[in-house]
Parts: sequence; C-alpha cells; structure tokens
Amino acid sequence: MGSGILAGMTWAFETMILGFALTMTPMVSTEQAVLLAPFASTFLHDLFSAIWICIYNGFHGTLPDVFRSLKSRSGMFVALAAVIGGPVGMTGYVLSVANMGASIGAVASAVYPAIGAVLAFFFLKEKMSWYRWIFLFLSMLGVYGLSYSPYINITNFWLGFAGTIMCATGWGIEAVIIAKCVRDHSLSQASALQIRQTTSALVHGMVILPLLNGWPFTFSLFSNTGSLIPVIAAAAFFATVSYLLYYRAIGQIGASKAMALNITYAAWAVLFSILLLHDQNLLNPVTIICTIVVLVFGILAGADNKTLWKG
Repeated sequence: MGSGILAGMTWAFETMILGFALTMTPMVSTEQAVLLAPFASTFLHDLFSAIWICIYNGFHGTLPDVFRSLKSRSGMFVALAAVIGGPVGMTGYVLSVANMGASIGAVASAVYPAIGAVLAFFFLKEKMSWYRWIFLFLSMLGVYGLSYSPYINITNFWLGFAGTIMCATGWGIEAVIIAKCVRDHSLSQASALQIRQTTSALVHGMVILPLLNGWPFTFSLFSNTGSLIPVIAAAAFFATVSYLLYYRAIGQIGASKAMALNITYAAWAVLFSILLLHDQNLLNPVTIICTIVVLVFGILAGADNKTLWKG
C-alpha cells in the first residue's frame, strides 16, 4: 500500500511538471506545434524515462538481467504492454493534458482503474469485495469532481476526450498484463520498467513520429527552447520513480488494489498545487471535499480489509 500511495504522489509531481512543459512556447507557437506536441513530448518523456531507469539498473548491476528478461515469455508480454500503455495510453494522457488542462488527466485515472479491475477479475481472478467496488466508485466520483473545476482551460474538448478514452483503455489493459508478468519472479520490476519504457520510446520514434512527419519538430525542440528539455527530463524522472513504485505495488497487492491507490495522484496534485505553487483558486469547498474523498476512498479501495480493520 505504501508503494501504491507513493506512486500516486510522484505521478502528481510528474503531472504538474509535464503540464507546465506543454504550455511552454515551443509547444504552442504554431498550429503544427500544437498538433505534434503531444506525440513529440510523449516520445521524449518515455525516452528520458528509459535513460533514467537504465542508469538505475546500471548502478545496481542489473542491466544483464534486462537482456535475459527480453528473451523470456514475460519479457515479451511486457513489451506488448508497453505498446498498449505507452503509444496508446501515454499519448492519450498527453492529448488530454494538452487539450483539456492538467487536471483532466484525473478523468482518465478515474476510468482506467475500473477497466483494469474488471479485466483483473476475469483474467487474473483477483477478487474484489462488494464494499471495495463501492469505495472505488466513490473515489472515481471524487476525481470527476476535481476534473470539473471552473478553472480548467479547455482548448479542444473532443480531442481531449478522445485522449482520455485512449489513456483509460491503454493503462487499464497494461496494468493487467504487467500484473501477470511480475508474478514471474525471474522478472524484476526494474527490468520490466526498462523493457516497457524502451519499447514505448522505440515505437514512438520509429513508427508514430515518422507517420506524422514529426521528427523535424522534435529535433527543433533541442535548439533555442530554453529549459523545455530539462523540464521534460524532470517529469520523466518522477514518472520513472512512480512506475517503479506502481509496478512494485502491482506485484505485491495485485492490479486492482494498486490502481485504486494510484488514482489518488489527482488529489495529491491539488494538495501540491496549493502548498508548493500557492494556487489559491483551488481553496474552495468543492475542491477540498473532492480531494478528501479521493484520498480516503482511494486508499480504502486499495486496502486489504483484514489489515485495515484489524491493524
């Protein structure tokens, strides 16, 4: 549970930083930039994340394990999960953030645990007590309440909505595949994440960007763009930490519980925005109540009832 909650907290940092990057001048300077920014930033995000996790594995001497894992059945399924969760899920997430504001990512997060929990029930035989389904539903309602803030700057609702559907479906399916793979003790969470992020970056770089003729724009981001690249790299760092914790939670408590804990990132993002960015607009009764609802019911939905009530 601790890993799941910390995964949500670090993803909240990632969301805030990535949302800031998407508002910087290179990303909104032209119509072409607005169109290509979600795809270019997703590629750079996952590329830097792959570099961060490579450094982590190199420091711990586990890079040879990654290459061995690639040849295993679990490793190949992680690569499949990467295609679904990265190019599909992460691109959808960035589309949502770019077109409907950072808090709309909360909508995607509110939907994907439900999709993932249903899939985990059928394919992984993970049982959820009736009251945990209620807690999950109440937590999702709280996230929706946060997402409908009057301060959201919506630029293209339908494109953002399409991104939300992509994100929810991609991440829900990915979580179930990862849960199946990390049960194989020969595949560590760090190795799984290395395969995931590297595969995602390769698919973006070799398939999606060429199809969109997005490489010239992507290369242009490395020149005369100030702090944009370091900001994306910083977002990728927090994403890497969040994924490691999230994969650990999936391996230890199951996909449905881990996802329920992970969606608390929407509430953490509100708290961090108030405490660190001094965003006074968020200090209103609806936002405060919804934040408390998400945190409390998200944790209850991910908790083991025996541990919760007897501990």
